[in-house]
Amino acid sequence: MLRPLRRVLAPVCLAATALAGAAAAEEQTLTLDPAATTIAFALGATLHSVDGSVRLDAGALRFDELAGVASGEIAIDARSASTGLASRDRTMHEDVLESAKYPRIAFRAERLRIVRRDAKAAMIEVLGQLELHGQTRPWTLPAKLAFDGDRVAIESSFRVPYVDWGMEDPSALLLRVDRYVDVRVVSAGRLAAP
Repeated sequence: MLRPLRRVLAPVCLAATALAGAAAAEEQTLTLDPAATTIAFALGATLHSVDGSVRLDAGALRFDELAGVASGEIAIDARSASTGLASRDRTMHEDVLESAKYPRIAFRAERLRIVRRDAKAAMIEVLGQLELHGQTRPWTLPAKLAFDGDRVAIESSFRVPYVDWGMEDPSALLLRVDRYVDVRVVSAGRLAAP
């Protein structure tokens, strides 16, 4: 009676071990390269738009495609935001971003949704929390990925309604500005098993 039971259990145990190994192998880490990252923003205003950029401090996301889970953080230095005009930048930092008080913008990942994927590219959404101006709110970060071995090219475009995070609308009597900022990210990173 024990011998037939062993014959049945042995393959089941081997299969379970193989599945556990395969599941663990699905977890990966994507580390972003700050030197290969540009984050541009545009704020629409009366008769023109204000264009600028901000710097990535660091970014590393861990994820498991099959389970749809993600973790890690992308951090931006709010103090690095620049539009190229000193007086406008001073107003942006002192009155809108309040970057001396809130120097970090951070996105913390929680879940991963694969919209479309093949061997060379993917469209994804990373769901998590965006910390901005001292407040944290749910956020979905869309991205288009292109794979080349362990290297990943990343593009993302999204709109941030900054007033929802308690930032001041800088509109004045004759100057009207949008209550959102459009952001475009172009980055590169490396995929690795953790």
